[in-house]
Amino acid sequence: MIAQAQEQLLMAFGVFMHKDGSGYADIPEVHYQFPKIYLNRAKHMVGDWIVYREPVKVRQSKGFFAVAKVAQIIPDPDRADHFRALIEAGSYLPFEPTVPHIVDGQPIERDLANPQAAVRPLSNSDFARIVALGLPDDQTLPRVGDPEPLDRVREEQTPFEIERPLAQSLLNRPFRDRAFRRAVLHAYDGRCAVTGWRLVNGGGRLEAEAAHIRPVEHGGPDSIRNGLALSGTAHWMFDRGLIGVADNHEIIIHRKVNDRSGVEAIINPTGKLIAPARDADQPHPQFLAWHRAFHAFSA
Repeated sequence: MIAQAQEQLLMAFGVFMHKDGSGYADIPEVHYQFPKIYLNRAKHMVGDWIVYREPVKVRQSKGFFAVAKVAQIIPDPDRADHFRALIEAGSYLPFEPTVPHIVDGQPIERDLANPQAAVRPLSNSDFARIVALGLPDDQTLPRVGDPEPLDRVREEQTPFEIERPLAQSLLNRPFRDRAFRRAVLHAYDGRCAVTGWRLVNGGGRLEAEAAHIRPVEHGGPDSIRNGLALSGTAHWMFDRGLIGVADNHEIIIHRKVNDRSGVEAIINPTGKLIAPARDADQPHPQFLAWHRAFHAFSA
C-alpha cells in the first residue's frame, strides 16, 4: 500500500508539444514520439493526463488543443534513442475552443520552469485552468451567429480546488460526447461534409451531427480527425456503410446500395468531402481505411 501511494505521488500532469509536419511520428490520439532526454520526465506522467500544445512559433498557433491520458512508455520501434508515450484508448479529447498561450495578458501556464521543453510537467492549477477553458461543460452548442468568447470561463468560475475529480470527469461519456460534437462542428463550420448543407433549425441550432469514422465501441478516439460533420441522412448512410470515403476524400457509394441515383443526388457536386481547411483537422487516412475495411468496400 505504501509503495502504491508513493507511485501515485510521482504521477503528474504534463505538457506534450506537438507540431504537425515536424518530422516526429506523432499521432496525438494514439502515441507521442520523443527523444531520450525527456524519458525520466515522461515516466512520471504514466497513468496521468497531459495537454497537447502547439508551439508559439507556429503561424496562427492554436495553443493548447487537446487533453489525453498516458497509458505507458515504450522504446520507439522505428527510431533509435527515442520513445513513445502511448495514449490510453478512449482518453483523447480535443479542446473547443482551443486555448491560446496568453489570455488577458497572462500566460496560461503560470507555474512554468522551462517553456521550451517539449515534454514538461504541468501544475494542478494550470491543468485545471487549461481544461476549464478548453472544455466548457455546456449542454448545447451556442446559437449560430453568437460568438463564444474565449474568456467565457474565467478562473473564478473554475471551482477545481481538487483536480483529480476534474480529471475523472474527462472519461464521462456524456461530457465527452458534447465536447466531441462541439469540436467537430466547429472544424466543419456546421456544414455537412457530404451534402454541403449548413441547415439551421428554427431555434437557431445547427442540424449537422458529429459522426465518428471509427466508432468508439470499435476503438475509435474522440478526435476531430476521427470525426465528420454529417446531416442526419448522411450520418445514417455512413454508419451503415452505404457510403465511404477514399484517402483523397472522394465519396464512395457501396455496391450494395439499391438506389444509387438517390444517394448520388445528395452528394455535393464535387463528389468529395467538404473537409476543414486546416490539414490537422482533416480525416486521418488510418480511420478512413478502417471504415472502408469494416464495411467491405471494394479496393
